[in-house]
Amino acid sequence: MTAHHRGVTRTFKPRRRGLTPGQSERFARLASGYVLPVDGVPVDGGPVDWSELFGTSGDVVLDIGFGWGAALVELAIERPTELVVGIDVHTPGVAWVLDAIERHDLANVRLVHDDALDFLHRVPAASVAVIRVWFPDPWPKVRQRHRRLIKPEVVAAFADRLRVGGVLHLATDIADYALQMQHVCDAEPGLRGGVVQRPGWRPETPFERKGADAGRVVVDLIYERHLS
Repeated sequence: MTAHHRGVTRTFKPRRRGLTPGQSERFARLASGYVLPVDGVPVDGGPVDWSELFGTSGDVVLDIGFGWGAALVELAIERPTELVVGIDVHTPGVAWVLDAIERHDLANVRLVHDDALDFLHRVPAASVAVIRVWFPDPWPKVRQRHRRLIKPEVVAAFADRLRVGGVLHLATDIADYALQMQHVCDAEPGLRGGVVQRPGWRPETPFERKGADAGRVVVDLIYERHLS
């Protein structure tokens, strides 16, 4: 995967809604300590040294598209030894998680307020224990489906960033997207796995509740990185 993806087809709908002046001031203050830059000169835009960033060692988790962030925060509180990097473009969600970081003193969480594809060049190969992509934008219309995040080149990049034994955990309530996820991941030589029963530890997200209310069935897929 190339270093940058500016100008390529986007896999998200921009959600950079404005904050009030007070919220913006608080956002800027907290972001200065907890939000990682995507671009920049090598000193601040090069590959991340996770131990240096967090001041400790531990399993690195990329939580891509965390939305409002309640699931991210719940697991970060329950699992303080995991080093979580949440990535989302949804400004109110990023602001909510920043508030939660301060409120709960979460030293094990950092955020990226940008597109995950633009941040991957900062993620060293074989350095991540878990990549979570729960309920990504389904782009339901046929003409939009090329925008879906889970496609061969992206999954190959995910596999490259996972350490051997690391896990890619996907979830969706869109039946044809679940089939697409399985097809793409099954074809990636660095991954092994498939559909699993819903893990009891995975927090229910607002998207999941909305899907359940509409009668949709949630599918979880877990793939493990192996030596290809």
